[in-house]
Amino acid sequence: MSVAAAGDGPWLDDAAGRLVRPFQVSNGRTRPSVALDLMSQVMATGATPLGYLGPEHAQALDLCRAPVSVAEIAAHLKLPAAVTKVLLSDLVDTGALTTKPPAYSHQPTDRALLEAVLDGLRRQL
Repeated sequence: MSVAAAGDGPWLDDAAGRLVRPFQVSNGRTRPSVALDLMSQVMATGATPLGYLGPEHAQALDLCRAPVSVAEIAAHLKLPAAVTKVLLSDLVDTGALTTKPPAYSHQPTDRALLEAVLDGLRRQL
């Protein structure tokens, strides 16, 4: 059984998976302080967050150099969306990230958008 090196991303064990459980990454919190949708866009502001933030916060901030959705960040971090939202809200609270609602906020059930997502998912499978 090998453990990934410290600089190789999240703490993972090849056989067991993540060594740090998701609820520990968010310090047991399940609700973000900022309302975020999976399609909400976040982007780094360039401000340095004050105080200690965990390695997952740093990884999330690094992913946000350009506008990116909450769902994409969760996928890259290999964390549940709820945990990712808590991490991102911490960064918004420190001023390190800015957020904007998804572009479709006036029509969240747009059929064309849902069909495009379904087509994309089918191509991935």
